[in-house]
Amino acid sequence: MFSQVYKKAEPLAHTFSIVARDSVTGDIGVAVQSHWFSVGSVVTYGKAGVGVVATQSFVNPSYGPKGLALMEQGLSPQQALDALLANDDGEMFRQVAFLNTKGEVATHTGSSCIEAAGHRQGKNFSAQANMMLNNTVWDAMANAFETTKGDLSDRMIAALKAAQGEKGDIRGSQSAAILIVKAQATGNSWEDVVMDLRVEDNEKPVKELERLVKLHKAYDFMNRGDLAMEAGDSKQAEQLYLSAQNMFPDNLEMKYWYAINLLNNKEFDKARPILKTVFEKDSNWKTLTSRIVKNKLLIISKDELQKLMAL
Repeated sequence: MFSQVYKKAEPLAHTFSIVARDSVTGDIGVAVQSHWFSVGSVVTYGKAGVGVVATQSFVNPSYGPKGLALMEQGLSPQQALDALLANDDGEMFRQVAFLNTKGEVATHTGSSCIEAAGHRQGKNFSAQANMMLNNTVWDAMANAFETTKGDLSDRMIAALKAAQGEKGDIRGSQSAAILIVKAQATGNSWEDVVMDLRVEDNEKPVKELERLVKLHKAYDFMNRGDLAMEAGDSKQAEQLYLSAQNMFPDNLEMKYWYAINLLNNKEFDKARPILKTVFEKDSNWKTLTSRIVKNKLLIISKDELQKLMAL
């Protein structure tokens, strides 16, 4: 029977994951960790304004796009999941979770998933796991998600860390991923993804994913600072760049653009020592400084530019 329902094209992504909705923003997401290379490329699916899917265990990848298509047509997560399970001869090997923009969830843990396997649903989320060392994983994930303060990414990362705290995957760790999309589609797919991060191969993938999530948030401050600069609001840009720099004080690029904005605000005495430390570590930033004067990202006099080049 196994050889008839399992195909080599279907990866063995035994894992733990969570699908969840932020009740404040309406954002929806899915996060996962597994002892499997590039788990995010086979488990996580999402579409803004529709829902998210985690398809794992003996993975049938079609549950992702097909599940999203059915939910987009108006089916509830349970109706969509039931329709796909009814046409899958290998449903007993599947573990799948669907969540829509209303926070409704549907979860299936097949009877032939490798122990320890199970799931727990709650308001706006479902946590599921298979091939775990202990059967406490999904409850620990649920408890962490429900009690952690912060945004959706913070709470989903907390769930993954809780799973690891219960010893997680019996085989160990290798990769992790997080995907968050907006509650409402904008009509521009490139604007609909809030966060899409993957750790493909790492000894501590959840820890690395947590670092990348923090870095993503810091660069979000940077991006918003750029937009503020484009809009001519240099004071707002300064605060945004500083927020990013405070999160990663050793990041040269964040220091650099904060200092450039200080120069645009005519705060030369504050900017020069920052740029001096950046230039000493990498002189290419000094070369860049002369170039961004030409396209008016940096607006200073020739005399002031010469002083910078002398740092």
